[in-house]
Amino acid sequence: MSKNADQLAAHIRAAAGDAPVEVGLILGSGLGHLADAVDGVAIPYSDLAGFPHAGVSGHNPNLVIGTLEGTRVAVFGGRAHYYESGRGDVMRLPLEVLKALGADRLIVTNAAGSLRQDIPPGELMLIEDHINFSGLNPLIGERSDARFVPMGGAYDADMRARFTELAAGESIALKPGVYAWYSGPSFETPAEIRAIRTLGADAVGMSTVPEVILARFLGLRVLGVSVITNMAQGLSDEAISHSHTKAMAPLGAKKLEKVVRQYLTRD
Repeated sequence: MSKNADQLAAHIRAAAGDAPVEVGLILGSGLGHLADAVDGVAIPYSDLAGFPHAGVSGHNPNLVIGTLEGTRVAVFGGRAHYYESGRGDVMRLPLEVLKALGADRLIVTNAAGSLRQDIPPGELMLIEDHINFSGLNPLIGERSDARFVPMGGAYDADMRARFTELAAGESIALKPGVYAWYSGPSFETPAEIRAIRTLGADAVGMSTVPEVILARFLGLRVLGVSVITNMAQGLSDEAISHSHTKAMAPLGAKKLEKVVRQYLTRD
């Protein structure tokens, strides 16, 4: 854990209280409003030295610490993406701070394109594994042997089972699948989509994988969910764009919010 992370954690506790955080949430497109439901304190990233200032429309760059459905949470209202800076480890400090605040679990969400006709736009995909199609890694440059992180159970089986059970209770479809990380910011070509389908991908997006690698490096258990906003390039006639993603994301996000709230609810 870096000295900067400990200092930032102390700063955050002074503003938000000393109670340990239990769960961190990284919100993708369409879920930013969930941060507004937290009973707590919003701290702009600009007030947290070294935090990346996410520059993607549709994201709200605040760290919100407080209670949601009875659980102490830290909500990252906007993630920084690799394609903004060329840094694979851009979310390392925020996740180190999350760990320093006491969290042991992380829920990551994203907007993604589907490669399967049975997971259409507006639906959710539970990430059971990923393909790092970009080949980039946020731990490049880490000098300790801890960099050799095993990724066989990157997406926690117990968290996935619980989330699946809760989704079924809400009559919400939640199919498991493999997420492929493509670096962006340009969208994939039809040939690239055919390639990752052959490799076993079920959805594709421009985030999440670096955060998951970092989270596992830090010892956090991870749950990942994709909100499907479109069919991937070449699989339908729809025009793919960031504005389309922002328009479609709220459809699946409403379903995801229901399940996230149920997961966090204290009995």
